[in-house]
Amino acid sequence: MLIVTSENIANHKIIETKGPVFGITVRARGVGKDIVASFKGLLGGEISQYTEMLEDARKQAIDRMVENARLMGANAVTMMRFDSGEIGQNMSEIIAYGTAVVVEEA
Repeated sequence: MLIVTSENIANHKIIETKGPVFGITVRARGVGKDIVASFKGLLGGEISQYTEMLEDARKQAIDRMVENARLMGANAVTMMRFDSGEIGQNMSEIIAYGTAVVVEEA
């Protein structure tokens, strides 16, 4: 599955647009990670526990988006983007979205 953030794919022609496609995941921070993050927040610097959690969430959101695009009959996703938000005080949602298309090599 080709995934690009651009409207077009180099050396490919879009022959059919299937429509919008997305993948979503919601992650909750654990109490242990919050405590460790609070201490690191006092000292400054990267909070690797949250970075790892968000990287995993983005990968899962992309995987779900790709599966949805396949179910639609697409072989590529254009204009792929991420969005995120918070649900409550300790949950984050990550959404990967784009346009599912069928492409062929030009």
